[in-house]
Amino acid sequence: QLQLVESGGGLVQPGGSLRLSCAASGFTLDNYAIGWFRQAPGKEREGVSCISRGGYSTNYADSVKGRFTISRDNAKNTVNLQMNSLKPEDTAIYYCAAKRTGVFKLLCGSLEYDVWGRGTQVTVSS
Repeated sequence: QLQLVESGGGLVQPGGSLRLSCAASGFTLDNYAIGWFRQAPGKEREGVSCISRGGYSTNYADSVKGRFTISRDNAKNTVNLQMNSLKPEDTAIYYCAAKRTGVFKLLCGSLEYDVWGRGTQVTVSS
């Protein structure tokens, strides 16, 4: 069974950092495009960042550009999201998603993904 598990969330003060990890079980992430999404209370889910199979391309939402970095760690079978300079508006449940693909292109829309984790809570507050 294909499963994704997010970890690394928590409570952090504004300006702080967190590193989220998305770990796969039952499959290797090498052949998958990966996306990170978030959903804040009362808001729709939005895309945060995405990375192509092989890690050749990445993309970021304007709201996180320059603060967040997505990366792949094939040895650990994880995809990480380094989040720096966190703001209260970054507070949300963060989800990772995977889609097996034979091409090295970015997939950044939530409808393109068919394997989802359960999410990890990120709270930015003083």
